[in-house]
Amino acid sequence: MKNFPRVFGCLGVLMAVFFVLAVSPSFGVDEKFKQQTKTAIEQFKETDPGLKAFFGKAHGYAVIPTVGKGGIGIGAARGRGLVYEGGKLVGEVKLTQITIGAQLGGQTYSEVVFLENKETMDSFKKGDFALSAQATATAAASGAAANSNYKQGVAVFTMATGGLMYEASVGGQKFNFIPLAK
Repeated sequence: MKNFPRVFGCLGVLMAVFFVLAVSPSFGVDEKFKQQTKTAIEQFKETDPGLKAFFGKAHGYAVIPTVGKGGIGIGAARGRGLVYEGGKLVGEVKLTQITIGAQLGGQTYSEVVFLENKETMDSFKKGDFALSAQATATAAASGAAANSNYKQGVAVFTMATGGLMYEASVGGQKFNFIPLAK
């Protein structure tokens, strides 16, 4: 019984890693993945029509159609997506997240990160962009965009797609930008 917290924590890490790897797709931009990303964009716009303004006015945005997340005490999330600048596809992005705190379960969700201006976009494209625990994502829902603003040039929206996770944790997300080969 004395080692229960340590065993429970290790088991949580293993489950989170397994879950994230199981739902994380392989890399490579093909037509099927481009279509998945376009479908996610349309779903965001349908869920909250106010997001159309974010898509239209943002200097750039990253769309991660599927993020897999799991955890028991310690959690992890991973996903990949496409990055657009001025409405044109410019690269891929890998999302990685580590969290610690009260959490149990697994889920998948879609995420879009809007980059307000050229400076924020350039920072994102340097290849190592992170959102701290203080950056909060807004759940996409009808009318949510109307009450959302950029914070330090970034606005993040998520949309649950499956699973169930109970969570009161802290952590951050790291984004790795990969430019498209010319």
